[in-house]
Amino acid sequence: MIRGRGERDYGSVLLGSASDGPTKRRVRIQTILTGSIVLSNFVGAVVTISLSSVGIPEPSTFAPEMWWINYIAVPIYVALAFVIGIGWGTYTITRDLRWAIRRQPPTAADARRTRRVAGRLLRLQAALWLGAVVMFTIMYGIQSPMLIPKMFFVIGLSGAVVVGVTYLLIELALRPVSADLISAGYRRRKRSGVLSRAVVAWIVGSATPIVGILLLVSFGAFRQDTSKLDLFVGVFVLAVISLGTGLLLTWLTTTSVTGPLRSVRNGMNKVQAGNVDVDLVVYDGTELGDLQVGFNSMVSGLRERERMRDLFGRHVGREVAEAALSSDPALGGTERTVAALFVDVIGSTTLAAERSPTEVVEILNRFFAVIVRAVEQQRGLVNKFEGDAVLAIFGAPIDLDDAAGAALCTAREIARELERRVPELSAGIGVGFGPAVAGNVGAIERFEYTIIGDPVNESARLSELAKRDPRRPLASGRTVDVANPQEAAHWEEQETTSLRGRTEETRVYAAVVDD
Repeated sequence: MIRGRGERDYGSVLLGSASDGPTKRRVRIQTILTGSIVLSNFVGAVVTISLSSVGIPEPSTFAPEMWWINYIAVPIYVALAFVIGIGWGTYTITRDLRWAIRRQPPTAADARRTRRVAGRLLRLQAALWLGAVVMFTIMYGIQSPMLIPKMFFVIGLSGAVVVGVTYLLIELALRPVSADLISAGYRRRKRSGVLSRAVVAWIVGSATPIVGILLLVSFGAFRQDTSKLDLFVGVFVLAVISLGTGLLLTWLTTTSVTGPLRSVRNGMNKVQAGNVDVDLVVYDGTELGDLQVGFNSMVSGLRERERMRDLFGRHVGREVAEAALSSDPALGGTERTVAALFVDVIGSTTLAAERSPTEVVEILNRFFAVIVRAVEQQRGLVNKFEGDAVLAIFGAPIDLDDAAGAALCTAREIARELERRVPELSAGIGVGFGPAVAGNVGAIERFEYTIIGDPVNESARLSELAKRDPRRPLASGRTVDVANPQEAAHWEEQETTSLRGRTEETRVYAAVVDD
């Protein structure tokens, strides 16, 4: 189950959501890839025109004898380059990413082909621009040998810009596909991937234009007819190009870094708010992807910890679980003054004989649900499920100002709710009060939190007497004596008797039944 996904699953709204359908996803990837090729080549064309006409105007490429190059050869090559670049790119994507478009699990062969897509597109763009460098340097050089260094530099610089921009844009467009490969287990971490992106941005956006400026100044120094204005214009244009391409490449590089970081930050905010049901889409194959994987591993551990905490709390009680998790539990206990509530089903043997095991379990579960709900409302602890009986404690491990009153109120609530919600059975309910030892009992390898003492025995014996009239829970006189007056008013003295296993007589109180 994938959690926490949204509109920025892949670090950009342009890439959509991980839950997009095959058609929508194919259109997105194809559009972004095609747009990337068009955009990068448009930037290259602008750089070429700016440098050849304004930045390095001399020697001019617009001499009359060069009309066939400017108006026939150049347009035909550009058109063919666009058709080949976009057509071959579309064919490559459709062929190698067929599994991703159809949302099928990738095979090892699919993974290998997919990893080659970006390289093939980059090599295609580089080959087309290299062809332009060779062809037009030769063509213009035949007309004027002085144009050879100019055309080689201008077209070469433009091609470098195109390849750099294309590299970063293709990585952006292929994030959804990379995420699918990584999730399928085909993760091949790039060494120093973030550094590689930064180096590409620096080479294309800064180093290459600066080299161009140095070459321009060097050419100007050896050409007698180069004026200061020509040098100024050339350097100015190259500087503007450097600023523009540098800004574009820096933005693309920064986006490739901030996308994964933003996803981790958003995920951490959700975890900090208490929501651990969140997984990040891992789409980056660099060190940033390691960060995303690490976050998912951390959240997975937190989810497992919460699941174990919840399961532990269901078995031993929330308060006991919290105390055990917050400290190092040990054997032994402390003396506490507590109220014990014991609930025992009447006629459980007959119930099991007359009904199927499935029906018995269903009835008992409804019976236990009533007891647990009532006990927890008064901040008590359901300490044991003993077959068809339940022992609940008030005053340990949580201290209560009126443990006796809470236990008495719970006993009356259970009697009412059982009659209404579980009419198939009835139970005797007894409440005792006094000092007891609360703590961990057993062996160091396996122990449980429990209460040992007279209140537990007293409540169990009273529950036996209460089976005479299940509507009226019974409590010891000392329990009613220490309870708050409002609760004590709901109880009346019934008899004084010697409970089984006790030497002293016990004053027995019964809950007043409201007619």
